[in-house]
Amino acid sequence: MSADADAGTGSDGPLDADIGGVKVAGTSDGPAPVVLVEVGDEGDVLPIFIAFEEAMSIAHGIDAADIGRPLTHDLLLDVIEALGGRLLGVEIRSEAHGTYYADVNLRTPRGETTVDARPSDALALAARTDAPIRVNPDVFEAGRRERAAFDDLQDIREVAAE
Repeated sequence: MSADADAGTGSDGPLDADIGGVKVAGTSDGPAPVVLVEVGDEGDVLPIFIAFEEAMSIAHGIDAADIGRPLTHDLLLDVIEALGGRLLGVEIRSEAHGTYYADVNLRTPRGETTVDARPSDALALAARTDAPIRVNPDVFEAGRRERAAFDDLQDIREVAAE
């Protein structure tokens, strides 16, 4: 295996990724939140359009914002931990007909397990724990877009404050 594959940047396995921002795009159907998934030193991003609630939840996770009462993603993490589990990481694993699919990887008292999830939920959990985010290389290649196309979009926090 190459050094790149060991680092999560080769084509043999998932690519290491980060949340590069949560923006709001203007579409013909109105404003649409989009989470930008960055992979390594790539100049491109994987844009995934999501709902406003999940976009705000991801932003709260990134900011480590305490808003008083737990949001759904905070509650889920509390339940996982109360049951003796731990979030190991998330992976955006596939795309079909414009819909992305993700896995949430957990360690539980019964062993490691993988749970199917929407990417927005998986990313909201990862944002709260700094758990590793990975992307299937084929998914990234098929969906990658130039980051510059999203530079002028408003941040979700700015839109929510209006």
